[in-house]
Amino acid sequence: MEILSLVFGVIGNVISVLMFLSPVGTFWRIIKHKSTEDFESLPYICTLLNAALWTYYGIIKPGAFLVATVNGFGILVEIVYVTLFLVYAAPKMRAKTGILVGLLDVGFLAAAILVTRLVLQGQVRIDATGFMCCGLNIVMYGSPLAAMVPNGAGFLLGAAQLVLYAIYRNANPSSNVSDGLEEGWQYQTLISSAASSSSEQSHEIKERN
Repeated sequence: MEILSLVFGVIGNVISVLMFLSPVGTFWRIIKHKSTEDFESLPYICTLLNAALWTYYGIIKPGAFLVATVNGFGILVEIVYVTLFLVYAAPKMRAKTGILVGLLDVGFLAAAILVTRLVLQGQVRIDATGFMCCGLNIVMYGSPLAAMVPNGAGFLLGAAQLVLYAIYRNANPSSNVSDGLEEGWQYQTLISSAASSSSEQSHEIKERN
């Protein structure tokens, strides 16, 4: 059973390494063009935080050396990615990246480690760190839903408009509405005519002067 667990652990680590290396093509493009273009640094900053927390979890949990090693590798890779953003990003993006790195990868990580080390003990510390890591994973993998929800709302509103159009497209407008529109058009015409006449009078006065 332990051998089977080790085999699956190694397979999982190989997959994790491939995932960490998957953005290599993107960063090769950044290096080649010497610009981060429209790429965002936040995913790599969050992945760095995630890898750091899982490495800490692998260190404090007995027998979790595979977790610590693969995420330690992830830390190195994500540091390279974030550094490339700091080198090749536009000044605004560079400042944003630096602030997020300070808040998340330094501030939040340090606070999480200090709290678990000073306040919690033994298995409680391990469990709390594990829950924190799992929560961060859920946030990371669920973040694309933020883009899907507005699109879904737009789809529903658009469908409602089509249904209303199909229901009322053959309806006859009431005479009151037609009269109101006609009166509004006549009123607008009078205003336009008055404005035009006033403009012409002003022009004539200027020519006489």
